[in-house]
Amino acid sequence: MKSAVLPAALALSLLATVVQAQTAPAACPVSPEHVVANAGLSKSRAAVAGGKLTILAMGSSSIEGVGASRRELSFVPLLEAGLERRLPGVEVTVINRGIGGETAKETADRLSGEIAANSPDLVIWQLGTNDVLRDRPMADVFADFRRGEAILDAAGVEVLLIDPQRVPEGTSNPSFRGRNPALGEMARLIDLEGGRKNYAVLRRFDAMEAWSGLDRGGVGPDDLHLNDQGYACWAEVTAEGLAAALR
Repeated sequence: MKSAVLPAALALSLLATVVQAQTAPAACPVSPEHVVANAGLSKSRAAVAGGKLTILAMGSSSIEGVGASRRELSFVPLLEAGLERRLPGVEVTVINRGIGGETAKETADRLSGEIAANSPDLVIWQLGTNDVLRDRPMADVFADFRRGEAILDAAGVEVLLIDPQRVPEGTSNPSFRGRNPALGEMARLIDLEGGRKNYAVLRRFDAMEAWSGLDRGGVGPDDLHLNDQGYACWAEVTAEGLAAALR
């Protein structure tokens, strides 16, 4: 994790925030089982063995960090910190290239340029939620998905797919009500595609089923974007599973 010289009082305040952020809520069930390596990640393990791992995080608002009360309490900074704690002596950099509202199409459109600009060892691709909520035809989603796969494979980078989130079952928002079955089906298909391609997969949809002890189940008042507890739990679950696969 990168740092700069700061006045003492500010540095202490930031340190307290980071220490708090690095701890998952007590109600968060942290387990490595939600990350499935699918015989991938060999190059990323080699990068870890060499002491430096660069990850490019692509996706929509949950990668960008919408809903977190402060930037440092969003997914990407917490994932970076969580990996560095679990992989001592390894310099981990997680680059945030999330853009709120994106579907698989817009992310696939950006992949080539972002990979060229950042030279990552591993690309995280969070996808599926907005595609479902916008009722995109599954054939269109997977055409974009496979177009992105071709770019990833040509670049020789490894991939961690992150499947859709859950929305609160009791939501009063008509746009989200009753959407979990479709989100779960998208998660199932992404999992199958990850296995077919030997891409690692974080099963976020399944992990969130056990978040009932978090504030609002880890989801903010808009019933879509994660809150601070949701981001902290998601980052810890990801770091736990990914670090275990990279050792």
